[in-house]
Amino acid sequence: MFNLERWEEIFETIRKNKLRTFLTGLSVASGIFILVILLGFNSGISNGVRAAFEEDATNRISIWTGVTSKEHKGLNPGRYVQLRNEDYQSLNQKYEEQIEYRTSLYSLWGGQVTYGKESGNYRIEGSDPDQQFIENETMVSGRFINKSDLDQVAKIAVIGNQIQLDLFKGEDAVGKQIKIFGINFLVVGVFSDPGGSREENRVFIPVTTAQGVFNAGDRLRSIAYTVQMSEDFDQAVALSTAMAESLESDLKARHSVAPDDRSAVRVFNTLEEAKKIYGLIDTIRAVFWFIGIGTIIAGVVGVSNIMLIVVKERTKEIGIRKAIGALPGSIIGMIMQEAIFITAIAGFIGLFAGVGLLELVAPYAETDFIKSPQVDFNTSITTVFVLIGAGALAGFIPARRAANIKPIEALRDE
Repeated sequence: MFNLERWEEIFETIRKNKLRTFLTGLSVASGIFILVILLGFNSGISNGVRAAFEEDATNRISIWTGVTSKEHKGLNPGRYVQLRNEDYQSLNQKYEEQIEYRTSLYSLWGGQVTYGKESGNYRIEGSDPDQQFIENETMVSGRFINKSDLDQVAKIAVIGNQIQLDLFKGEDAVGKQIKIFGINFLVVGVFSDPGGSREENRVFIPVTTAQGVFNAGDRLRSIAYTVQMSEDFDQAVALSTAMAESLESDLKARHSVAPDDRSAVRVFNTLEEAKKIYGLIDTIRAVFWFIGIGTIIAGVVGVSNIMLIVVKERTKEIGIRKAIGALPGSIIGMIMQEAIFITAIAGFIGLFAGVGLLELVAPYAETDFIKSPQVDFNTSITTVFVLIGAGALAGFIPARRAANIKPIEALRDE
């Protein structure tokens, strides 16, 4: 029930102790402000990491090979391990049930692409049709590579949107002829990529065509898979990790590589890396909460001290109240209400200031690792509950002390 007299008493106490109340409220507001800023930037870091992983499928396993660093089965170190079509086919057959998407790759890091009088140097990648989904490509126009293109060793190309902007100057590239190292290719599609222009500076052609045009025979540069995802993230990570380890073991056995040779066969499991980074983000978030809560506690201690002083100054008044029949519950309610009011007002000022500052600086804080730093609704609600709890905690000890005052001793107090 609303008690006007109690609120008048609260405001009268605040007016009598303006500076003391202001400084105490400032410490609470600072705590909430710092907590909001820290959590906002933690959210920005989390968004940045997720955006980075969204550039490719998060459940991707990539396989590269290199030079052996150890002797094994009488073979000297320094051998280059060459991936071939038969390696890819063998792995596909063995892991059919675990595989979601698959592609073999034969890539050239730099290739001259020409259209009319325009030309540029772009990455050329021979791939399978599933590369579209492994790379999270979205078709702007036309289509991606299909199985018929592989079977027919077709000279077709799918180009990134950035290449279309560079070479075609506003024209639709689909249906046009481009030259790659002087060889004609028909553009059948244009794609966009979540990674932006850097990832759109690529040309995809059928892997069979790449092997034929660039005299690669049956050689491959790399292999990529995505694994079937489970609803349980930890289970998905476990399955992906087990598959990655098995793939590495199989390839080492096929190419007579020592089991502990880390340079000859390299398998990168994106899902496992994602788990590590998300775990790190959770740790950072916990540290930020710890720092913010610690600062709030410092402010709560200040509020509690103020209320202890208030109780001391109003000892005689409290004694009179009890002498004429005031219950301990009403005394406790009076003190705690004042503490919660001071804490809540200061806390909300800190909350709004923190959210406002995040809104102002967010556009200028954007980097590759920080995206849209902000505090979400759930965090704001949590902060409100923290405020209420802090106010109640700040007022409890002084309130209990006030309730325990004996009227006869209070009336003697000078």
